[in-house]
Amino acid sequence: MTRFLPARHYLWGGIAAVVLAGFSAWLGWGWAPAFIPAGLSLLTAAGLFVMAFHPAIEIHDGYLSIGKRRIPWMDIRRLDRTGWISPLILRVTLYDDSRFMLIYPGDLDSCNGLLRHLRRLSSDALIDGIPYRQYWGELLAPGVERKQVAPPQRYRVLRPEDEAEVERLYQRLKTVGNLDKNSDEK
Repeated sequence: MTRFLPARHYLWGGIAAVVLAGFSAWLGWGWAPAFIPAGLSLLTAAGLFVMAFHPAIEIHDGYLSIGKRRIPWMDIRRLDRTGWISPLILRVTLYDDSRFMLIYPGDLDSCNGLLRHLRRLSSDALIDGIPYRQYWGELLAPGVERKQVAPPQRYRVLRPEDEAEVERLYQRLKTVGNLDKNSDEK
């Protein structure tokens, strides 16, 4: 089992946003436009706290666990990446054509690790629209279905007479060390 927890920086960012909202609200008592950044900071804090307290994602041999929800690997039919890597956001399609967004608020290394695990263990799924075997480079099926590939055909570059001349020159070069007829003058 591998467990992926949310990154701690979301919690600290949420706390910092609450402190900033409190400071802006305190300034708002003397200057009313300061309530605008206070409200925006509170919205940011709420989003960061939602990410910080997101349920853990666990990878097991037989299933994927997101909080209390368990999804068998064979039920996953499609994994599609969005443009987001950290936090990782994936569109997951299940066997009954139901879809959900998998959101993992982790650091970059954890997000890449989770994505690799999901792709490797979803053996019945299309990964970004590519079949599993093709995505991982398993194009040839093992065993009886594998066909023998004929060796590549060798194309003639020279005519037979030219090949004979090249072979004669090569043998002469091997024995004498050079091809010049006037090699004694040098």
